[in-house]
Amino acid sequence: MISVQAASATGRGSGRAGCFGGFRTRWALLISVAGGLALFAAFPPVDAWPLAFAGPALLVVALAGRSLRASFGCGLAFGLALFVPLISWLVNEAWYAWTILAGVLALIFAVLAIGQRLLLNLPYWPAAVAGWWVLVEGIRDRWPYAFPWGRLAMSQSVATDVRWVAIGGAPLLSFLVALVGAMLGYAALAALAGRPTWRSLRGPVLAAVVTAGLVLAGGLLPVDPVGGAPTAQLAAIQGNVPRARNLSQQLSATEVTQNHVEATLKLAAQVKAGRRPAPDLVIWPENSTDLDPFQNPSIYAGLSTAVNAIGRPVLIGEVLNDPRRNVGQLWLPGRGPVTSYVKRQLVPFGEYIPFRGFISSFSDLPALQPVDFTPGHRAVVFGVGKIRLGDVICYEVAFDQLVRSEVTAGANLLAVQSNDADFEIDGQLGETEQQTAMARIRAVESDRAVVYASTTGESTIIAPDGALIAHSGTWQQAILDARVPLVSYRTLASRVGSGPEYLIIALTLLALGWAGQRGLRSRRGRPEAEPEPGTEQNAGAEPI
Repeated sequence: MISVQAASATGRGSGRAGCFGGFRTRWALLISVAGGLALFAAFPPVDAWPLAFAGPALLVVALAGRSLRASFGCGLAFGLALFVPLISWLVNEAWYAWTILAGVLALIFAVLAIGQRLLLNLPYWPAAVAGWWVLVEGIRDRWPYAFPWGRLAMSQSVATDVRWVAIGGAPLLSFLVALVGAMLGYAALAALAGRPTWRSLRGPVLAAVVTAGLVLAGGLLPVDPVGGAPTAQLAAIQGNVPRARNLSQQLSATEVTQNHVEATLKLAAQVKAGRRPAPDLVIWPENSTDLDPFQNPSIYAGLSTAVNAIGRPVLIGEVLNDPRRNVGQLWLPGRGPVTSYVKRQLVPFGEYIPFRGFISSFSDLPALQPVDFTPGHRAVVFGVGKIRLGDVICYEVAFDQLVRSEVTAGANLLAVQSNDADFEIDGQLGETEQQTAMARIRAVESDRAVVYASTTGESTIIAPDGALIAHSGTWQQAILDARVPLVSYRTLASRVGSGPEYLIIALTLLALGWAGQRGLRSRRGRPEAEPEPGTEQNAGAEPI
């Protein structure tokens, strides 16, 4: 039997969190797990985006009536149910990298869930709870390893509300998704409080429906003014990687560069035969060569051969040494390498090894990456005729400020160079599909076409409205080509930058301060106002 705590008599149906005494802790924990799993399923590879509303709603229901200690437990259950499956592809790097990162993310979420429990005591708490989600995502984007997976906005790449990102960026869309979830939670609490009637439920239910309708109506926003923009013909090369059974075997493969050279020579032959249009620019993936061409003459010669054969500029993903850097470098026919972009946001356990000495005592992962990469520090825009190309590499697509900095620097086209092979060894496609979803969000957010070039797929060419123009499968060689608009218009999100995020976080922190003060006053036995008769908290409810 599912049991609930008793609720106050006069609070029935009001939807106030305090009017529902809450489920017993064991049921609250199960509801938390259900909420975390629902939110996981909103992301690729499941991609059931409406479940992004269910996650925050179920967390509200689970936290209602909880003590602070039990709120931590519910937050931990939710966080583990979300992050363990969401980043399960990281097991291909190392099982402990997956375990540590998922555990740390869940632990941070659990601590912060105490804050949401406090916010449920406030009037108009759904707005505060929505702000709490933006605060939590802002922390996860920056600390401790800067790993912004699991953001509500990034589950909405194919949803009708995605256009809100062009207004206020990913933080605004996360806020709106969380607001719908909180309003659904508000309606659920009203239904759970006492013996509800349609009269008592009408307000909360209508509020939830109207909120959801307004958010989903974002698809009607006119945020894609591409008419009259010049266009460019693009090609993306997916050379493929020899599929290995483990990471060390895959990293030792030397065919990767040759695969991309051969695919580019095929493209050149097809262009010469008139079967494909001549591209204005060709984009190779991250790690198209992991041998420094300046230290390996044969690699340099192969790249030069490919570039001269196609006769067009080629952006090549390279690993350069002294210091070790992950770069996208532009090669010109007849000239060779010129400008390069150095990856700024490095991947923990991939491009640098936290706790290297400790991990070396039980794993050979540090030996596979003996030298940590050195990050870059600035945006770079490549000028290729009328194209102004902004580049981000792999994991960087998840970071608002990095993508925005390329647009601010003048990019009218964006590239995401990625090497997804390391995360697909066991057949999982979650990482590449999640990053493709992020790339689609970035296209809408900036109103720029995006070329997502991957070594093993999926590779995509994305229109400014987020639609897929061309895409490949995985673990195969592929050549993508498409004509895309070069939009110079800057969306409101690009112009206001981090402003909406900082405003939401500031207001949420004020709300948390207010909630904390109310909680302290309550614990000291000095309520802000005398309660009306019959509205005292029932003894069956758990204390805050």
